[in-house]
Amino acid sequence: MFIRTVKVPSSRGTVLEYVRVVEAYRANGKVKQRVIADLGRKDFLLPLLPQLQRVLLGEPSLPDIDPNTIDFLDASTWGPVLVIRALCDQLGLWDIFDRLLPHAKTGVSYTDRVFVLLANRLVRPVSEHGLARWLETDFVCDRQGRRFVPHWHQHGRVQVHPRQLDAWYRTLDRLVKVKDKIEVALYQRLRDLFSLHPDLILFDITSTYFEGQGPAGFARYGYSRDGKAQNVQVVVGLVMVGGWPIAHYVWPGNRLDVTTVREVVADLTTRFAFARIVLVGDRGMVSVANLDALTSDKHGYLVGLKRRRNAQLDAWLQQLDESAWQDCPGGITAREKKDKPPRTRVQEVQTNDATQRVFVIDSDERRQYEQSKRTQALERTRRRLLSVQNRVAKGTLTDPSAIGAAAERALRPHQGYRYFGWEIRAGAFVFFEQPVHLEREKRLEGRYVIATSERTMTALDAVAWYKQLTEVERSFRRMKDVLGVRPLYHRVEPRVRGHIFVAALALLLQTLLQRRLDEAGVALSAEQALQALETIRHVRFQVHDETRSGISAKNPRARQVLNALKITELRPPCPPAGETTVM
Repeated sequence: MFIRTVKVPSSRGTVLEYVRVVEAYRANGKVKQRVIADLGRKDFLLPLLPQLQRVLLGEPSLPDIDPNTIDFLDASTWGPVLVIRALCDQLGLWDIFDRLLPHAKTGVSYTDRVFVLLANRLVRPVSEHGLARWLETDFVCDRQGRRFVPHWHQHGRVQVHPRQLDAWYRTLDRLVKVKDKIEVALYQRLRDLFSLHPDLILFDITSTYFEGQGPAGFARYGYSRDGKAQNVQVVVGLVMVGGWPIAHYVWPGNRLDVTTVREVVADLTTRFAFARIVLVGDRGMVSVANLDALTSDKHGYLVGLKRRRNAQLDAWLQQLDESAWQDCPGGITAREKKDKPPRTRVQEVQTNDATQRVFVIDSDERRQYEQSKRTQALERTRRRLLSVQNRVAKGTLTDPSAIGAAAERALRPHQGYRYFGWEIRAGAFVFFEQPVHLEREKRLEGRYVIATSERTMTALDAVAWYKQLTEVERSFRRMKDVLGVRPLYHRVEPRVRGHIFVAALALLLQTLLQRRLDEAGVALSAEQALQALETIRHVRFQVHDETRSGISAKNPRARQVLNALKITELRPPCPPAGETTVM
């Protein structure tokens, strides 16, 4: 390591020199340099530079100079937290939390503690127990500049002091009590910042599972979107407007999708004062009662319809006119490709219901996928049925009821009943392709059906708006995987709700970060941006008896992120004298 100076023009027209600690390293056979720390202005450090250079080079010190005059204390990750603080400023989160959260009896406000939970969820999501390890490596401070530090205390398997754990748990308890008010305040802020118009409401549902029992009566068994049918779960609903998550709901794990719609619509119109909305939802939300309730309350809908167990669907497919298709610019499942994306087209079909319009969507990409899955299912089911046939032929399976049970076991794993039929002829087991069912499956491949109550909506608009549901699905994936909302470990219902609320708030901040990056033309995802910022560190070092701090230099990608958010001040607030840390 060695010392380097850099000249920076000031706002007053003068040129200032700053001192950096630089390290040389080798990458791909080439010698490169990286900045370890910014130590401050050269004129302030000038008397110490000779000794600093000797310390870095490992040379013997001069006889009249103490070799320990400069001591590096720590270099903690600061860049991601710096940006998250700026995002909170832009959304007005500090003011909203201060106004709605109660006053803390300890020396640290609930607003600052919520910020710690939010930043952790975005940077390195862990449990409240794991939070202490993160606070050791990352510089996280309150608005006064006091750094949060872990309070270690070994008690059995628990290594964190109960007082610190209780502080985080109390924060979750207080936060969830004002969830409804915070969501409304944030929506009003988003509406002012980005001119949101709540005409189109996207609503979808997922589930997230528990490790352990979870809260009694709240953690229930139900349909698992995580493939964890053996685990209890909760059901989570998310509402988005204009690409922004504005509200979420948490229900017991056995709640059915179809039973949530009217509750959510009533809450949106009451709490957010939405006059008329058009609800966009998936086929799991569709029931005659739900659609009738929406239209009777002067609302509208755009929903997917079930492809199976739909008596009208086959008639709609048979009236399709090959000359009436309209090509969609983006498609409903087409991946983002610059050159020749897969074809997606749409056609409106006639119905006997004057209050509802129906569109059939035809996707080449989806058809290729479903055809390959059908071929795979046919082959696997055929092998299973051949095994049953061989057992009957060998006489090891003779009882008709046992043959029927074996055939059912062969058909069930790959939905073989859609493609095959079977019968017993003169004691032999015979199976065959179902001519009616198989042809119907072929007609369904690559086809979607959506319905709307809106008379002025065009076919292309219907496809484009319905496609936006994928934004909700992506948000769910980010909440579960990137923001670590699953699995759940809490055993108290309010803390389960608080944990999910923190993840929902983190999702909102992540959405804002992505919006700012896109506006600035920075080709990074929000996750990549936070990773790039990890090179910005808060460095503490001691000179004689004085402790000083500095900020390490930023790499090119980190600089892009900071410029996108218009962040110029990189240093944290200066803490009060004698109060540098809090727990």
